Amino acid sequence: MKKILELLGIAILGGIIALGGYKMLFKNEVIVEKTISEPIQTITANYNPALNKANLVSNSVDFTTAADNTVNAVVHVKNISIRTQSSPADIFFGNRGNGRKFEQVGTGSGVIISQDGYIVTNNHVIDGATEIEITLNNRQKYKAEIIGADKDNDIALLKIDSEIDLPYIPFANSDTIKIGEWVLAVGNPYNLTSTVTAGIVSAKGRDLEGNSAIDSFIQTDAAVNPGNSGGALVNTRGELVGINTAISSKTGSFVGYSFAVPSNIAKKVIDDLLEYGAVQEAILGINIDGRDSDIDGVKIAAVNDQGGAKKGGLKSGDIIKKINDVKISKFSDLRGQLTAKRPGDFVNITLDRDGEFIIKKIKLGKKIKLILAKSFGWELKDLSKKELKAKSIENGVKIVNSSDSRNDLSGFIITKINDSKS
Repeated sequence: MKKILELLGIAILGGIIALGGYKMLFKNEVIVEKTISEPIQTITANYNPALNKANLVSNSVDFTTAADNTVNAVVHVKNISIRTQSSPADIFFGNRGNGRKFEQVGTGSGVIISQDGYIVTNNHVIDGATEIEITLNNRQKYKAEIIGADKDNDIALLKIDSEIDLPYIPFANSDTIKIGEWVLAVGNPYNLTSTVTAGIVSAKGRDLEGNSAIDSFIQTDAAVNPGNSGGALVNTRGELVGINTAISSKTGSFVGYSFAVPSNIAKKVIDDLLEYGAVQEAILGINIDGRDSDIDGVKIAAVNDQGGAKKGGLKSGDIIKKINDVKISKFSDLRGQLTAKRPGDFVNITLDRDGEFIIKKIKLGKKIKLILAKSFGWELKDLSKKELKAKSIENGVKIVNSSDSRNDLSGFIITKINDSKS
């Protein structure tokens, strides 16, 4: 018994010693934590904040408002013309001039621009028409009257009479539209009424090869096909920025590019047709030097007497950089700005003159219809009574422009050819 108690005491004493040693060696509390492995976050090495912002913008663009605001104001235009077709049999049997008459039908689009029924379309949509039928989006049909047309800018103005106020599309300032901006083309391709397609502005001031009349198109990649001509090109607010006019295609169908007459030009043409019955063309009074295609701007070769350039201080060798606040990079930019202006308007022209930028205020003149003498390369104009009196002559025509730079007779007056008065 005594032995057992001694052993028990020794065991208790050993435990106390062991516990005391543990406390001395490990003074701080030991905590075991459970750790959770988290995946490593990664980022794209070529991250572009601008691209990310662009994606957000494109995802937020809503075309429904523009479509709702315009689809009922774009109409179907039906051009009915009567043609005469002759056959060899008519000539054989002596029926000259009594050919078979037949009806030819063409279709296109138009844009209502006022509540009282004025409609703008392309000249080529209604050219040669003996009857024009307008169909609204609600299937109502009207006969249209041609108010006026301008072949050079391919714009025509029609009028229908309606008992109710019609939906219309307001004009936007086409100068402010930007490359890359979203636009919608609204029209009637292939007689599919009320068709809306979307795209972006691909270029501005686009001149088409072989088309010398219209030199300042808005180019887009919105799908445009036959039947869209005369339809609306609108921004995302549903405002008119252009009249769809042409496509670039070898097949006759859309292959990626379409072209529209800018709204500023269309509006100016319409205003002229309403007020004067014909387009009033504004000019600066300069000849262009197009030999150096690398120049950013338009170089003046010579200043003539037709516009206000000479009086305003423009000189040969000046490079036109801006018209008002619009940048001029090429001749089509300049032509587009002048086409949208009227004779008598004042414009601020920014010039590069020997490296120095200066601004001149110029009053635009009115283009006078010239007579072309192809044999000599001359452009001629009749002298006014005032000019004849000032020169103390009874008759004469003035050489305004000459394409022969080696024998330039610009400014000379022809009074006789051989013994005949001119």
